[in-house]
Amino acid sequence: MDIKTLRTKTQKNLQKELDDAQAHLRDLEFKSSVNQLKNVRDIRETKKTIARILTLLNTAKQEPATPKE
Repeated sequence: MDIKTLRTKTQKNLQKELDDAQAHLRDLEFKSSVNQLKNVRDIRETKKTIARILTLLNTAKQEPATPKE
């Protein structure tokens, strides 16, 4: 998923996307371990998506809720 799409989502939706991506990564890693995964690059892409989501969630926490002047 690209960063433009992720930036339009709310915190709640980002958290849901994060949970889904982490579950998908566990599934991909399991399939890879039993040699059932055809495209191993999916693991890398899923990890990048998780990192993007975590970055957006962490930057949202650090920004002040209301700007001071």
